[in-house]
Amino acid sequence: MSESDGKITWFEIAGADGAHARGFYGSLFGWQFQPFEEGGDYQMTYEAGGAVYSAPDKGILVYFGTSDIDASVARVRELGGEAGVPQEIANVGRYATCSDTEGNTFGLYQRGLRPAGDPAGGRRGAGGGLPCGG
Repeated sequence: MSESDGKITWFEIAGADGAHARGFYGSLFGWQFQPFEEGGDYQMTYEAGGAVYSAPDKGILVYFGTSDIDASVARVRELGGEAGVPQEIANVGRYATCSDTEGNTFGLYQRGLRPAGDPAGGRRGAGGGLPCGG
């Protein structure tokens, strides 16, 4: 087990108007946002370890850390939950979207290392989660 196993490592807040939602949370908590991809609406806040973006399905999704995403996905299914196939974010890590036995959606995230020579030393961002590095 790693120190991030079972801990919240990243969150995503989806709103009908991502810019408006970022304005709200930025004003409330003083968060600054940076786009994950240039010109993209998925914008990250390293202060809090999460992202705020536009989506038709509003809500908050939390990601829990795991040192073995394949084993964790199998365990979710074994316990009666549902889990998607783990997806990879290049040079960042792997994640899967799941739901528990009560229908609550959550994510699992296994941190990956960045390429050798990366000045971030294998991590992205201070928050330590998706997609800033777990």
